[in-house]
Amino acid sequence: MEKYIGKSVYKGTAIGPVSVLKKKDSLVKRIHIDNTAEELKRLDAAKERTMTQLGQLYEKALQEVGEVNAAIFEVHQMMLEDDDYQDAIHSMIQNEEVNAEYAVAVTGDNFAEMFANMDDEYMQARSADVRDISNRLVRNLSGGEQIDWSTMEPSIIVADDLTPSETVQMDKSKILAFVTVHGSTNSHTAILARMMNIPALIGVPLELEKIHNGTRAIVDGREAVFYLDPEEEQIRQAEAAQQTEQRLRSLLAEYKGQRADARSMYMQISAAYRMWHMYWRMMRRVSACSAVNSYISEGTLFRMRQNSSMLTVRCCR
Repeated sequence: MEKYIGKSVYKGTAIGPVSVLKKKDSLVKRIHIDNTAEELKRLDAAKERTMTQLGQLYEKALQEVGEVNAAIFEVHQMMLEDDDYQDAIHSMIQNEEVNAEYAVAVTGDNFAEMFANMDDEYMQARSADVRDISNRLVRNLSGGEQIDWSTMEPSIIVADDLTPSETVQMDKSKILAFVTVHGSTNSHTAILARMMNIPALIGVPLELEKIHNGTRAIVDGREAVFYLDPEEEQIRQAEAAQQTEQRLRSLLAEYKGQRADARSMYMQISAAYRMWHMYWRMMRRVSACSAVNSYISEGTLFRMRQNSSMLTVRCCR
């Protein structure tokens, strides 16, 4: 059994096999090009493909984490189209006569470094977003393969770090938990993990090359602990914690339902009151008529009865 301490992003418990996401660091070569105009056209085509992919990620995130959090990918589209970012890439291609992949990689690194050196923690976390955008653009330029998540089995995802696009592309039903060596609680990936209700730890000091796929593990989000190859007693405790969490989720769902019913009832009462008030004002105007005043003086009675979400007003002798 091995025990590691990290930082908790979402406080839940997960038990299952580990799936290690090992990314290959692809070196982008600097290549001299003669036709800068053609290279810029190639860049624009790759940019359009990237924009389309980000739009598709937005639609998927919209279904899974809602509009507010799906907006991450609208922000990515805005960053991709940022004038300073695009101008730096275009300038490098035109002035240094280099290939678009190299210009994007260098510009992405420069902008990511700029964000990483800012004082504000939230802005520092945007460094990962810039790298995510730039890496996607480079892959579209070079024809690099996207990661295939379709064959993924239910597992605890262990990685050096995860980008927002990688997080959303995964099948939510097969993600038991996230565990990363790096990352920030302010990162968009951490925000997505919270919205997807997936136990997640960051800053866990793991040596990924020493971890084998399929190794059983436990993620304890409350204590921010990651167990590799846990003992039976730890597994029993984790299973008990999961049962408690499930009961709490059920109670919370029931409570939310009650609140929704109460809110619906309040809205009905409010609507009924507004209806009653409207009729009252109308009757006061009508009572100004002498004929109606006479009619009322003879003993006309107005009764209000609640009918479903509306109030009906009946005039009876």
